[in-house]
Amino acid sequence: MAQIREYIHTVQYYETDKMGVTHHSNYIRWMEEARVDLLSQIGWDYGKLEEMGIASPVVSISCDYRKPTTFSDRISVRIWVKEIKSVTMRFCYEMKDESGDVVFTAESLHGFFRTDGKPLKLKKEFPELYGALEKLQ
Repeated sequence: MAQIREYIHTVQYYETDKMGVTHHSNYIRWMEEARVDLLSQIGWDYGKLEEMGIASPVVSISCDYRKPTTFSDRISVRIWVKEIKSVTMRFCYEMKDESGDVVFTAESLHGFFRTDGKPLKLKKEFPELYGALEKLQ
């Protein structure tokens, strides 16, 4: 598998609050941007998953804000799979500013469902996808 590149996000002006600091909700959006990018990098983009009838909603998120970011900061997001089970998967995230300081860490738990809402067993029903995700651990 090719080397996975980190996702880079440049903080936009509208993402900051009156104090000039990035609003906390945006970090969750950047997690999703990085997740979408990662899946595209390994050849399993969201469009492909949806065409296959797979949905992977967020079940829970836990995060720690370490250092504020501001307009025009370039933030690198490293993402990896911490754990993959038959019907769930846990991603980890580490965001750093350009000086290499960690600004945010998080985990997100995702379920695997058919688009009709029924749970699916990823390893059994989609072994190629399961294998690709397993390599990200």
